[in-house]
Amino acid sequence: MSTEEKSLNFIEQIIEEDLASGLSKDKLRFRFPPEPNGYLHVGHASAICLNFGLGLDYNAPVNLRFDDTNPSKEEQEYVDAIKHDVEWLGFQWDRECYASDYFQQLYEWAVALIQKGKAYVDSQTSEEMAKQKGTPTQPGTDSPFRNRSIEENLDLFTRMKKGEFPKGTHVLRAKIDMNSSNMLMRDPIIYRIMHEHHHRTGNDWCIYPMYDWAHGESDYLEQISHSLCTLEFLPHRELYDWFLDQIYDNSLVRPKQREFARRNLSHTVVSKRKLLQLVEEKYVSGWDDPRMSTISGMRRRGYPPMAIRNFAKTIGIAKRTNLIDVSLLEFCVREELNKSADRVMAVLNPVKLFITNYPEDQEEWLDAENNPEAEAMTYRKVPFTRTLYIEREDFKEDADKKFFRLTLGTEVRLKNAYIIKGEHVVKDSDGNILEIHCTYDADSKSGSGSEASMRKVKGTIHWVSIQHAIQAEVRIYDRLFTHENPDGDKEIDFKTYINPHSLQVITGYMEPSLKSAKVGTQYQFQRLGYYCVDSDSSSEKLIFNKTVGLRDTWAKIEHKE
Repeated sequence: MSTEEKSLNFIEQIIEEDLASGLSKDKLRFRFPPEPNGYLHVGHASAICLNFGLGLDYNAPVNLRFDDTNPSKEEQEYVDAIKHDVEWLGFQWDRECYASDYFQQLYEWAVALIQKGKAYVDSQTSEEMAKQKGTPTQPGTDSPFRNRSIEENLDLFTRMKKGEFPKGTHVLRAKIDMNSSNMLMRDPIIYRIMHEHHHRTGNDWCIYPMYDWAHGESDYLEQISHSLCTLEFLPHRELYDWFLDQIYDNSLVRPKQREFARRNLSHTVVSKRKLLQLVEEKYVSGWDDPRMSTISGMRRRGYPPMAIRNFAKTIGIAKRTNLIDVSLLEFCVREELNKSADRVMAVLNPVKLFITNYPEDQEEWLDAENNPEAEAMTYRKVPFTRTLYIEREDFKEDADKKFFRLTLGTEVRLKNAYIIKGEHVVKDSDGNILEIHCTYDADSKSGSGSEASMRKVKGTIHWVSIQHAIQAEVRIYDRLFTHENPDGDKEIDFKTYINPHSLQVITGYMEPSLKSAKVGTQYQFQRLGYYCVDSDSSSEKLIFNKTVGLRDTWAKIEHKE
């Protein structure tokens, strides 16, 4: 990467300094290390884009490594979903790795620690260990088992591995410093007993390494040059380095842990635990509910992968945690869909429009642009008849001069069709409008080249021929939380802020070109917003999800670094 091509963020500056200090460029290797205990969310998307983006910028390999050291919470379902998400975002890993690949090596290194007097088996309860660890302002006290003999520790650890003890009876701890100001250095646990079935190793193991022991050593085994973590792992760096000190061979690359800040997204939560609560307590339909901050939820809602990548690039990385307005993500989605989504006509709040002077049996198929932003313009045919649906909001019986849509006595253009003039309305006994009657100018057909077709009117509205309309279910999604930071007040349950109106299901009427619309395909419903075909759709029933509106209706976009 040329430093002249762009300004470097602080992670890139670290890499450049390491290269200038003698690290060979062909030794660069990055990794994305998720735990397969849930679905990835927008925060993970930023980490994916960071690590794989560095791989692309430096032409360096990137590993996808699953931190599968807790079999009680991890499943193959999550492994498969994570791989799908990374590929969908457009990235490809060099090696697919698992912490479980290294269980035997990690065990042997733990035995070596015991032999060097740097690890011991502790038989205290978890409550007793918590007490003797001290506090951030008070040093810890030694475990009564800290000075067990090497022989006794080896015997107990071997028997732990064989499954002779129940869960919670023993742990293996590193012997470091109970007086350290960093509580993570106060004899951290390396192994615990878990009689759980592992999704890859089955029942081969009943002791499992802790994250801090497995993570850095896995980085070392894979020869990761830069291990990038979020800021909560900054206190772990000292322990990361201590563990590496015990095994490091000067002939190999020594991984370097560096931290960057989380960029939290407004009006949502990204904690896997909280996302799981939403799923299990039926606040949402599943991990891929379009209101969720998961990558699978955003995909189902119709977010293009490049929009998420552009969002991650826009917010960048920082050393300080801050809250990013979801409007910025929606802006990136809108920008991408504007380039890629075909335009179609759909009416979501219909009222009948009757063109009284249009021939009763006439049917026309008019040319309509698919996407004016596309490099090569293509067209489709839309049917036009005497009776149409228009949006109820596009008509006012009594309107002021600022209303540029259809009123009585004024003209508007029907998109791709004719200029019409409102004449009168038909109402029910309660005064609700049932039909709008209008006349049309037969010489004003769009694209005909006639003088009438060039006539300017103040408004253009969309429509759908009633005779040809396809009925579809439309799911209108709004933000899942009413509060911009539902995690902000730790005294209040985040579920208190769930938006009761985050999903509205209505019936819409679509132009017939959508009859064969495929799941996942994105469209711009003209003048309404962007929508995509939901995975619940079938040949008998079309279902559309609202992806994002044509403009931000919540707040002005603000992005502060």
